[in-house]
Amino acid sequence: MKSEICYSDLPLLMRNIEGNVDVLIENGAEKIELLMDGERWNDMELLFASLAPKLKEKAVGYTVHPPAWDTNLTSENKAIRSASFSEYKKAIEFAGLIQASHVVIHPGFCFSPVFNRELAKQRAFEAIGELCEVARPLQVKLAVENVGYNGESLFTQEEFISFLDSLDDTAGYLLDVGHAHLNDWDIPAVIKAIGDRLLAVHLHDNKGNADDHLPIGEGTIEWEPIFETLREYTKECQLILEYAPGTSLDALREGKELLKKELQLKKADLLVDPY
Repeated sequence: MKSEICYSDLPLLMRNIEGNVDVLIENGAEKIELLMDGERWNDMELLFASLAPKLKEKAVGYTVHPPAWDTNLTSENKAIRSASFSEYKKAIEFAGLIQASHVVIHPGFCFSPVFNRELAKQRAFEAIGELCEVARPLQVKLAVENVGYNGESLFTQEEFISFLDSLDDTAGYLLDVGHAHLNDWDIPAVIKAIGDRLLAVHLHDNKGNADDHLPIGEGTIEWEPIFETLREYTKECQLILEYAPGTSLDALREGKELLKKELQLKKADLLVDPY
């Protein structure tokens, strides 16, 4: 198994972007997922031109997570769908500027049983197809994540597994282990089913009733079957520690060492990112 261990900068949400990158590098980051939420990311178009060259100078690779709060590609409100698509498009363009390996895509949410879930799925498929057209010439992959719980998810486990069947390999999967646990999915079975198209895994824990983003081992997820399946069924995969805002950076370092041990990752097995 060849993989990269990546830190999400979610624990440092709302702090200075460049400062966050420097702090995470000091704490062992070899790759960083940049979450584009909070006031630091306001005026994105003006920010990108000055920020991208500075980030590229740093000895680290990147993935990009567009704004996660308040965006919904499948909203029942047309203006929100349009604004969400625009933010995702900007994120992809920024990813191209910093040579990020992928951009996380939330396909959307269905917040009420009153709304037509099948229509929401169709909207998600069409939007992601259009975003692939943006990403392809920039050589950026789109990592489609399983999101939503307590009835808000667009997909069952089997629907998620087959969702990308009609799209080319510009789009792949991001399996969020915490979200899958909240929806009672068979996580090893999902990994086995989508292994060839699995671009990344969001790794965090919870107690089965809220999206807590706890460090691995602090919730009720059974990790050993997940680690075993990752060892066997994934060839190249981003292993992203996505811990909650305010989580100690010690937890990220400990998580990295745990992954290296449990997945038997040696220096020679780690992918080298051409940042």
